[in-house]
Amino acid sequence: MTRRYTIVIEKADDGSYSVFVPDLPGCISCGDTPEEARAMIQEAIAGHIQLLKDSGQPIPEPRSTAEVVATK
Repeated sequence: MTRRYTIVIEKADDGSYSVFVPDLPGCISCGDTPEEARAMIQEAIAGHIQLLKDSGQPIPEPRSTAEVVATK
């Protein structure tokens, strides 16, 4: 079963990028570029879900969405 989770990528003061998954609390990663952060969070999601399965916990369904809002 394929799930599609929303991720949030934030640029840090040091120029690196942190990334987290709102629907998977504690699932975080980072990278030197946005692309690297995306790749790293895919691995983190897979590991996070495997740990949930191994411990008999339910896998949260994706619920979050994201939008960009322009301001003046």
